[in-house]
Amino acid sequence: MVRKFVLPDFIFESSWEVCNQIGGIYTVLSTRANTLQQILNDRIIFIGPDCWSERPCPFFEEDLSLLAEWKSTAIQEGLQLRVGRWLIPGRPIAVLVDFKPFFACKNEIYAQFWNDFKVDSLHAYGDYDEASMFSYAAAKVVESFYHYQLNDSFKVIYHGNEWMTGLGLLYIQKHVPQIATIFTTHATSIGRSIAGNNKPLYEYLLAYNGDQMAEELNMQSKHSIEKQTALHVDCFTTVSDITATECKVLLDKPVDVVLPNGFEDDFVPKGSAFTAKRQAARRRMLKVASALLGETFDNDTLIVSTSGRYEFRNKGIDVFIEAMNRLKNDGRLAKKVLAFIDVPAWMKEPRQDLMERLRSKQTFTQPLNHPMLTHWLNEQDSDRTLGMINNLGLDNNEESNVKLIFVPCYLTGQDGIFNLSYYDLILGNDLCVYPSYYEPWGYTPLEAVAFKVPCITTDLAGFGLWAEHTLGHESEIMDGVKVIHRTDYNFSEVADGIKETIIEFSLFDKKQVEKSRSHAFQLSKKALWKHFIKYYETAYDLALRNAQKRLKA
Repeated sequence: MVRKFVLPDFIFESSWEVCNQIGGIYTVLSTRANTLQQILNDRIIFIGPDCWSERPCPFFEEDLSLLAEWKSTAIQEGLQLRVGRWLIPGRPIAVLVDFKPFFACKNEIYAQFWNDFKVDSLHAYGDYDEASMFSYAAAKVVESFYHYQLNDSFKVIYHGNEWMTGLGLLYIQKHVPQIATIFTTHATSIGRSIAGNNKPLYEYLLAYNGDQMAEELNMQSKHSIEKQTALHVDCFTTVSDITATECKVLLDKPVDVVLPNGFEDDFVPKGSAFTAKRQAARRRMLKVASALLGETFDNDTLIVSTSGRYEFRNKGIDVFIEAMNRLKNDGRLAKKVLAFIDVPAWMKEPRQDLMERLRSKQTFTQPLNHPMLTHWLNEQDSDRTLGMINNLGLDNNEESNVKLIFVPCYLTGQDGIFNLSYYDLILGNDLCVYPSYYEPWGYTPLEAVAFKVPCITTDLAGFGLWAEHTLGHESEIMDGVKVIHRTDYNFSEVADGIKETIIEFSLFDKKQVEKSRSHAFQLSKKALWKHFIKYYETAYDLALRNAQKRLKA
């Protein structure tokens, strides 16, 4: 007999990235929300930080009539919050909470969590205080709402994402024990730190001690809240099998459920709109390159890009640059290659000289100074990407068939140079490259294939492993995704693998290109939330059952 899942009546979900577009977690939550809205119909409430001060939040629309009676009570209880709708498909209810008032009593809060759960906040620095006070404020929002509008007859879940929500999950566990708790780590803080500090993560993983490495890398406080949250919640989850192994070793807690990241394809244009947007994106990228380099690029140019968070080694930015360096000297390359590094850095401003050229109708035959950079940077001389480009002599000279351009800004549609959003630019690529060393899942390759752009990734990315598992064989570029084997030490082989794949793709005829693009798109369809939401249902069921056991103990 098949056991029937116990599903929640109400879900609260919190993240630093609710109504706050920073990275991949925003994509996880914002694309999944519509599926959950269809199931729960406004019985899911997302809680995010009100970090906008006097500026309007572009992802949030306040509704003064929504939950007005509870909001009035919450304000009387000392909470400062706004209630409205998250401006994404499904338009779920969102609460933005101002966490700054809790800074005044943070030491008392930290002391209480040490006494209750042995959370070590003594070594806190950087964003720890800000994240923790948000987490605490979010939990107070959940507590207030539960006592005002719900009761023990409701099956309720509080789901927190990343270590930044840990304090709140533990608060709910103690103060509102009737609520079942789920914690999702999208990447362990200590694992990311080991990888980012150029230490071999994978070969020595089983020999690492998480607590010891946290002390060595000055990560004690983040590691402590993450570990204690994992140990105490009703259901501990992560996003891929590769990160599940990491959790078991570094946090001393096996995950209960793996929640792979899906997406909704409602942001992918259809039919003639797709064709028009692809053509517009290509025109813009070619125009920017022409203005920057003083060179004409026809539509047969092979446009390649990498993108993601600015983690130089973890995201494989270093190996991408090296691959372009090797590619420029390979005579087998059948087309000119225009390669973009779309990675937000410490951007100062868009280049005025480039903006003037883009406004001009004149044709330019000489490159601008620094012809590999679209926006000026703060502390430009110490930027790692520019440093490697310069050290390798990738100066975009006229003779080279490979031109490499660093786009160090968030592509919001208002960057001053491209003025197109990331999703409006990505579909103009012919090929995307994400050669990650540390990548628990990997939304960028999933987004690429959803836009019919074949991509290159590695088997150290959760998405890469999923793609090969789904296809049932080693994945090649004709399948829509080329998965390159990557280890702690095979940097050179990965660079060669990228180079060889780009050469192979450049030699494809039109029919082969369309076949690769079609296969990429078909693979993306297998990662829709309607297929992956079942894993969440398993987690909800487990959390609710474990909460009941906890209450009866």
